[in-house]
Amino acid sequence: MDIISVNNVNLTLSKNQILKNISVRFEEGKIHGLIGRNGSGKTMLMKCICGFINVTDGEIIVDGKRVGKDVDFPENMGMIIEVPGFIPYYSGYKNLKLIAGLNGKIGKDEIQKSMEQAGLDPKLKRHVRKYSLGMRQRLGLAQAIMENPKILIMDEPFNGLDKDGVKEMREYLLSYKAQGKTILISSHSTEDISVLCDTVHEMEKGVLSKQNK
Repeated sequence: MDIISVNNVNLTLSKNQILKNISVRFEEGKIHGLIGRNGSGKTMLMKCICGFINVTDGEIIVDGKRVGKDVDFPENMGMIIEVPGFIPYYSGYKNLKLIAGLNGKIGKDEIQKSMEQAGLDPKLKRHVRKYSLGMRQRLGLAQAIMENPKILIMDEPFNGLDKDGVKEMREYLLSYKAQGKTILISSHSTEDISVLCDTVHEMEKGVLSKQNK
């Protein structure tokens, strides 16, 4: 079953066409990859799927609901889009506790578990402003997974991670897929995409094409 359907989508911002007649379907329970250079349109497509930007033409349906019509933001979705933003003078745990409080779905145990799964110590008192880029990326992953979403949208999830961190992230994403979750990731690295993904789509200048695995 297709959990995400993008149908004839165009996006124009400030008279520039960013996405050009994109149609693609992402099947549930698989890892799907978007590959392309910076500026190719990967991030913009992800923002449209997440409901952050309204498309100019076409429609995006996530889990049976049209984004921007039936729902403003898709339900049951976790995401990392660009560099995750957090309150710099709070600890990682305090940031996640604040965010979790917005929905009220989870408590302390789930927050701590998500941080541990992402490779962070929930008891670490260090302020986020003192985190390395890799630690920020891990905190972004913890935020994305802490409510146990059905769908994960991850824009360049390997940025800032060292070799061991990349390996751990890959293993985590494969384990998440094994639970029946759907993951959409973008990367400019062919290796990251080819190792993990069941389907691969290449973006170039706002145009999407499918590659064979």
